[in-house]
Amino acid sequence: MYRSPSGGDEFSILLEAADAQEALETAEKVHGRLESILFSENGRHHRAMASIGIALYPEHGDNETELMASADLAMYKAKEKSTRKWHLLSSVHESREQLQERAYWVELIRSSLAGGRFTLMLQPIVFLEDLSIKHYEVLLRMHDENGRLHMPGSFIPVAERFGLIVEIDRWVVREAISLLSKFRNDRTSLAINLSGQSLHDDTIKHFIEHELDNRKVSPSRIIVEITETAAVADLATARNVLQEISDLGCRIALDDFGVGFSSFHYLDQLPSDYIKIDGSFIQHMMSNDKDRLIVKSIADIAKGFGKEVIAEFVDQEAMIEILKSYDIAYAQGYHMGRPAEAASFNI
Repeated sequence: MYRSPSGGDEFSILLEAADAQEALETAEKVHGRLESILFSENGRHHRAMASIGIALYPEHGDNETELMASADLAMYKAKEKSTRKWHLLSSVHESREQLQERAYWVELIRSSLAGGRFTLMLQPIVFLEDLSIKHYEVLLRMHDENGRLHMPGSFIPVAERFGLIVEIDRWVVREAISLLSKFRNDRTSLAINLSGQSLHDDTIKHFIEHELDNRKVSPSRIIVEITETAAVADLATARNVLQEISDLGCRIALDDFGVGFSSFHYLDQLPSDYIKIDGSFIQHMMSNDKDRLIVKSIADIAKGFGKEVIAEFVDQEAMIEILKSYDIAYAQGYHMGRPAEAASFNI
């Protein structure tokens, strides 16, 4: 019997007088039935899917509130599975506290999106030839209900794991374009990070285009950053989506470049204007000859492909002359400028 919807895309089913085995069999049948549903959107075929959490009465709760909370926790666990997307909560083998922690972060992210508790920070990316600032990278922070500030490392992995990252990406895109519309200097650009999951969002190109048109902002003022790892995870999709965004007039940057085994191969496979050398190579280049060699090699090959290079994690003055000698055009890092709230910039 169906209960009222638990959320926008969540439903609950109450099985009366059913044991654990019957619950698992029902979950398997529901999942199989959903997977058999095929539909088409924008010329692409899709399959319906679900993550199913199972909790038992009275083992996992002796009232409605506790039982629903336990089922919710089990659903989060099901979302983490690559196969058999259903999960029966076990009080013996699982840490309820761990699942509750994850549920806390999911709810915090959702409430922050609804309550406007995300904040944009900007960090300058400096043109080394004259030390002018050509564009800024947009960085995200989140406040909780008590005003505490949380860094992306604490909530982005949760958002990616539980399907909230695309909504966050869209919020960032919308707010960044709104910022650009308010800048007095109409030549300033912003670099926006997109997740790998947004590359599988069929409407992301149209969403960016709509926001640009709505705010009357030139596409050339947007730089879309995607990590090399996310791009090569599904190369064909990444290439097509990034090309669509590039065709709008936006620029593309490959972030964290150099960490992959075949990085140079992808320079010819993915549309991009900028290569951002992974900061792990920059951080230690002053004391590590091999890191300097890697940095120079990336810069030389990127230049051969007609890409401009950005060095991340530049945290000392001595690095600048070395980077300039490698024909690296841009630098980003604490020495060049720390992140600050977007509202504090007078651009």
